[in-house]
Amino acid sequence: MRKLLLVAIIVITGVVFITRLFYLQVYNTSFQKLSENNAVKVLYDYPQRGYIFDRNGILIVSNQPSYDVMFIPKEVKTLDTLEFCDLLKITKEDFISILKKAHKYSPRLPSVLIPQLTKSEYAYLSEKMHKYQGFYIQKRSLRDYQVSHSSNVLGYIAEVNKTIIKKNPYYHMGDLIGSAGVEQQYEKVLRGIKGVKYIQKDHFNRDIGAYKKGVFDTLPIKGRDIMLTIDETLQKYGEELMINKRGGIVAIEPATGEILALITAPNYDPALLVGRERSKNFTKLWYDTISRPLFDRVLQGEYPPGSTFKTLIALIGLQEKIIDTKERIYCNGSYNYGGKKPLSCHQHISPLSMVGAIAKSCNSYFCTVYRRIIEKYSTPQEGIDNFRRHLESFGLGNYMGYDLPAGRPGLIPDSKFYNRWYEYPKYKWYATATISNAIGQGEIVLTPMQMVNFTAAIANRGWYYKPHILKNVIGTDTISKLYTERYNTTIDKKYFEPVVQGMFDVYNKGTASFLQIPGIEICGKTGTSENYIKINGKRMQLTDHSIFVAFAPKDNPTIAIAVFIENGYWGSRWAGRIAGLMIEKYIKGEISRKDMEAFVLNGSLEEEYAKPYNGEPFNINY
Repeated sequence: MRKLLLVAIIVITGVVFITRLFYLQVYNTSFQKLSENNAVKVLYDYPQRGYIFDRNGILIVSNQPSYDVMFIPKEVKTLDTLEFCDLLKITKEDFISILKKAHKYSPRLPSVLIPQLTKSEYAYLSEKMHKYQGFYIQKRSLRDYQVSHSSNVLGYIAEVNKTIIKKNPYYHMGDLIGSAGVEQQYEKVLRGIKGVKYIQKDHFNRDIGAYKKGVFDTLPIKGRDIMLTIDETLQKYGEELMINKRGGIVAIEPATGEILALITAPNYDPALLVGRERSKNFTKLWYDTISRPLFDRVLQGEYPPGSTFKTLIALIGLQEKIIDTKERIYCNGSYNYGGKKPLSCHQHISPLSMVGAIAKSCNSYFCTVYRRIIEKYSTPQEGIDNFRRHLESFGLGNYMGYDLPAGRPGLIPDSKFYNRWYEYPKYKWYATATISNAIGQGEIVLTPMQMVNFTAAIANRGWYYKPHILKNVIGTDTISKLYTERYNTTIDKKYFEPVVQGMFDVYNKGTASFLQIPGIEICGKTGTSENYIKINGKRMQLTDHSIFVAFAPKDNPTIAIAVFIENGYWGSRWAGRIAGLMIEKYIKGEISRKDMEAFVLNGSLEEEYAKPYNGEPFNINY
């Protein structure tokens, strides 16, 4: 038995060793790959990014050649460091630091030493690079902007960081990736596919030709071209109107949800973030905490909507059947409630029905309607949640779902919010505690993108498509179903006509009667939003914001727009004028109200933004 046991152990051990040896030599290729990694150099051939066009086929973004000085740490040999640094115009300290970081990343993979050389720099260096083993020049393409506007829409290209590389193995050190805007959102479409070349090396580490005659080499595939929904002419005009102002403009086509213009101000020339000066210029933009050019006010700015919100109060009131279009409500110049400070109102004839109340923007009317909406239910909690349900159907209170990476959700408070706010049930709260919501103040905040979306829903008499900026990927006929799905509001179609008429009368005999555009039936609503900040813990009021929403023509509208001007006084002063000009520019292609255009183009709010307040600047407004 002992002899048999010994034989069995020897046989089993032999089988294990033979099996393992067979696996390592025949089946497992890891050692072969490791050997090949030492004997084969991998070079990437970068594709051109896809071009970007506007809705009319105007080229907005193309490409230009660029050259990077690359190196493979393991292949770098002893060199005259001072001479090489002088040639590259970098310091010895920076040179050593880059080499150390690259070696830590990977001694065998290429890293960037100097990015984005110009043609002249490339021509000068290419003649001398043979002296420096392990270094070479790689060609790639950079963005070439055909316009000086739309940076907030387009985004920019930046070098990948370690986090991106770790998440996505497609990218390697020195690769470029779309950051912000369309470049980020449609990175996979625009970037194309890298080509790869495998170079065989001998035992002296010299290149001896294509590995296995190039059978594994691949050619780069250019990124796809895309067409945006943006109208380049309208976009450019909007940015001109916003010079020396802070705020945003967003216009969409109500029938499709296509974004026609998306302007934030102040903005910057997208060419600033191209080339070797990109990092320095980006740092300047990033640390500009006063004008904040990298902050997209249309998508990220959250503001009280002011009186533009009254259109929604009217619609919900009709749907909840707590008022009809004929009932008149008396206004004595203010709305009084609960012994608190009255909500003052404009001077106008009284009493007013719904159409007149929208045209004249009567606070008393809409405070009365709002209270009835909330008090229709047995508890204010039920009332406010039902109120929020209607508003959510217009795309409010959450992210819109548009195809741009930046955004904020705004706030439409619910009963849980107010229960926490008032410490319910310790303290009870009622409709009057939230009465400021009736006039677009209080706790409600919206982004300008949300403002234009509810305006488009009104223009369509109760439905909308999600706003989007991609018209199509050229060469394909598909677009995400997300932007072809129609969303219906909770308001019946029949209730929209009186609200539309009220918005039409805003231009005919209401708060924007002096802003009429000849030959265009515009429906609009002015808004003036109170503007508060905290300075040293103290709440202070600054100059009001100017807001305007509109659509045109009245029937079968082709454009809906929202304009928001920070510290712009009242709705019709700045925002109303800009909205009218943008609408006429889009529909007619030219401007007839030269007086209005001159006022906006020559006007500035820079003095307003620079005003001191108790020793502090106004510019703490976010």
